[in-house]
Amino acid sequence: MVRPPLTSAERERGRRLGALLRSFRGERTPAEIAVASGVSLEALRKIESGRVPTPAFFTVAALAHALGVPLDGLVAAIAADDAALTA
Repeated sequence: MVRPPLTSAERERGRRLGALLRSFRGERTPAEIAVASGVSLEALRKIESGRVPTPAFFTVAALAHALGVPLDGLVAAIAADDAALTA
């Protein structure tokens, strides 16, 4: 099955998700979050840089847990960004 190409809005949402995760990481290193979440360091770097704009749900959930961020808080932050961009 061929996956349809991502829209520019989906790619932008991925970049914002990455930036948001970086901001929640604060002073902690990517390696610390990778170990705490069980997500590979390379995958974390790709997500944070926006090179993986649609990470798997369980990957995002593991990162949110390691960062101490409730998933609904992460969703709300992304939704607020979406709303601000469309307003």
